[in-house]
Amino acid sequence: MASPVTFSLFILISTAFLQPTIAFYYEYPQELINGFPPNFIDLTSPTISPSESVNPPIPPTLDSPPRAPALFVIGDSSVDCGTNNFLGTFARADRLPYGRDFDTHMPTGRFCNGRIPVDYLALRLGLPFVPSYLGQTGNVEDMIHGVNYASAGAGIILSSGSELGQHISFSQQIQQVMDTLQQFSLSMGEDAAAEHISNSIFYISIGTNDYIHYYLRNVSNVQSLYLPWSFNQFLASTMKEEIKNLYNANVRKVVVMGLAPIGCAPFYLSQYNSNNGECVHMINDMILEFNFVVRYMVEELAQELIDVDIIFCDAFEASMDIIMNNHIYGLNETANACCGLGPYRGWLMCLTPEMACSNASNHIWWDQFHPTDAVNEILADNVWSGLHTEICYPMNLRNMLAQKARRMI
Repeated sequence: MASPVTFSLFILISTAFLQPTIAFYYEYPQELINGFPPNFIDLTSPTISPSESVNPPIPPTLDSPPRAPALFVIGDSSVDCGTNNFLGTFARADRLPYGRDFDTHMPTGRFCNGRIPVDYLALRLGLPFVPSYLGQTGNVEDMIHGVNYASAGAGIILSSGSELGQHISFSQQIQQVMDTLQQFSLSMGEDAAAEHISNSIFYISIGTNDYIHYYLRNVSNVQSLYLPWSFNQFLASTMKEEIKNLYNANVRKVVVMGLAPIGCAPFYLSQYNSNNGECVHMINDMILEFNFVVRYMVEELAQELIDVDIIFCDAFEASMDIIMNNHIYGLNETANACCGLGPYRGWLMCLTPEMACSNASNHIWWDQFHPTDAVNEILADNVWSGLHTEICYPMNLRNMLAQKARRMI
């Protein structure tokens, strides 16, 4: 039972800050973002200090040598493992029920009930879970197996998500990568650092917030300036230039993720009054177009850049396979979020443990926008090996690494 304090805060937030059609990603006055402490929402749920989220006491060291020396992660809340715990933002996952099914059964900053896709990929690669960049002391040994730069609310456009407070945008994350690589060079020597980086995996998952926070909200009247096709071309060209910057810093192995079907997310099902959980096709059509443009961009880079291994993995294709064949995966709840309130549990964000379902393992959606641990594992398996469906082009990550190994023999 929620305490009177929790209930009063809940009513205050619901009436003062939320509108019926806008829930998680809404527009706050800047003075509110600056004036409230980041954890004001729920004073009774356990939270974590930033230092606790850097290296959660988890897994797994495998007996066999790792398949890659390191995993570096760039992106948004789909792969944020705790960056936003250090920022003044409403986009935070540092309180229960987030993390309740994680290895530690505590929140770490992951926007999920458990693991995110890059956690599962780290296991497939034989690596430990990758720590967030913010909070690192600068000791190269702590970052030698990889770093996670992803920040919830971040987009390819610098200002995407700014109404939520602080975040680290795509270009800012690339600059953090450059700073890290410079630290490696100073510590290891330029040749050793270049070898280490060229054999490491760089995983990029970003772009959703450029729709949720920017295009669909029609910020700066963007819809009158750009049709979706032109907007997608702009996003892809920006991403292409940043990947080239990574290439110039000796990055040679890149996984570029497409966007998931956010038109099927509980937030938009609620906002558009969906019938029987039918996805919002207008939104999904834009996402399909984005993925098409980005896949073509990846093919261009593979032709333009010497000795680069770059693949595109279609999260839309993987997600629709899960939705359409949900019973095969044991996911019989395809539309309702596990945690939230309102239609499809998508109107109000996940705030307290009392708002969450008892069992997330049969749900596709954890909250308004983010999938459950179960979906993240399926997605990671498809990126790694195409276990359930082939979503990566021209090959999956395992084959990309095997191809590189054959070239070295």
